[in-house]
Amino acid sequence: MLRSLILLCFALLALSLGEVRAFTVNLSNTPTLSTRSATAPIFQPILNDSPSSTVLFGKKAARAQGNERKNKTERVKKQKDDVIEVEAVVLESLPNAMFRCAIDGAPETQEPVLATISGRIRKNFVKILVGDKVTIELSPYDLTRGRITFRYR
Repeated sequence: MLRSLILLCFALLALSLGEVRAFTVNLSNTPTLSTRSATAPIFQPILNDSPSSTVLFGKKAARAQGNERKNKTERVKKQKDDVIEVEAVVLESLPNAMFRCAIDGAPETQEPVLATISGRIRKNFVKILVGDKVTIELSPYDLTRGRITFRYR
């Protein structure tokens, strides 16, 4: 309490004398002690005519990359070697997130594929209805079963 009262008295005394000693920042980023009048502002903005190049590190850089990715219209996806990707239309909705899908461009005699939802679609609560156009990954070992990886809008 006494210390704050003494500091307040010194501050009032310095303002009444008309001079304030303060640290100012110059372009070389070394603090210099300068004397300014009490009416002039203590801090002045540094004007730099060169365009600023901002470098982001850590989380902010990752977030900036994420925002750039969101603005893209095409879908970027890792390529897998051992799967066959086809487009299909959902014919029937079955229990336990299973769907019967007809592959686009396949003959009518080919039986529909039994497909389940991938983890990413399940995690994001994407609703798949009968008649939706989807992308299915088929295993080369069993072409009658697949995984729904994308639902078109």
